[in-house]
Amino acid sequence: MNISDLHQVLADKSHVVVDIRDPASFQSGRIPGAVHLTNDNISDFVREADLDAPLVVCCYHGHSSQQAAQFLASQDFTDVYSLDGGFVAWQQSYPETVENA
Repeated sequence: MNISDLHQVLADKSHVVVDIRDPASFQSGRIPGAVHLTNDNISDFVREADLDAPLVVCCYHGHSSQQAAQFLASQDFTDVYSLDGGFVAWQQSYPETVENA
């Protein structure tokens, strides 16, 4: 999914954004409403999530999120996307929306 498409759907809260970056990076800035997904909480996330809700995986540059998206699809999520360009592209295009801890 490209960042402009994500920006358009964030307002209606129909998509869940998960951020797989390290904790310090996530704390210093993230896409509004993003959930920090780690090895420690992924089992709980998968168990509690709506598997049919569109899910967007965000990493630094859009590379690691592709593998994470494939993994989540294998866990029965039906509509999974990797964010093209990752958080770096988001921050460059929509700096005013970045949330901090």
